[in-house]
Amino acid sequence: MWRARKRQTAKGFTLLETMISLVILGVGVLGLAAMLADSLAYMQGSEYDFIAQQKAEEAAEAIYTAKYTNNATFAQLSNNTAANPAGLFLVPPQPLLVPGADGLVGTVADAGGNPDYIVYPGPDGKLGTADDVYESLGAFTRTIAISPVPGYTSLNQAVITVNYSTGRFTRTYTLTTYISAY
Repeated sequence: MWRARKRQTAKGFTLLETMISLVILGVGVLGLAAMLADSLAYMQGSEYDFIAQQKAEEAAEAIYTAKYTNNATFAQLSNNTAANPAGLFLVPPQPLLVPGADGLVGTVADAGGNPDYIVYPGPDGKLGTADDVYESLGAFTRTIAISPVPGYTSLNQAVITVNYSTGRFTRTYTLTTYISAY
């Protein structure tokens, strides 16, 4: 008996469908790669975020210490301007420098000082040995702006701003605190 066979057509992807799928997959992979690059840059910045926070808090603590140990008067805990030459703190953004003779950060005594740095343990894993690594904080600047609080003659506001660049990002950390005359 003679039977007619049905011819089966091959089912699968055409070349055009395969190319479109590869383009869609490529766009997705490139998007993931860009997101990975941005997240790595952000992670690098998180270390600098912490350093900025600590350097702002260091400035606030130095102000409090000077005030409450009587090393500086309430009038001196202000910005150094033409109108107030007795003020200790410099007005424009300053590089992070090792504190000068007065022990305060960001003051007139720091001018011309050495750049501040962070010390990491070296290859031996021990801090305080000859192989320690010193990282300069040259990418950081700090501004200490002290102004009177309106309506209060014995209260000043201190706004400490730390700016830094990491990769293509420029970031700012701001700490606001108050200083009392008492």
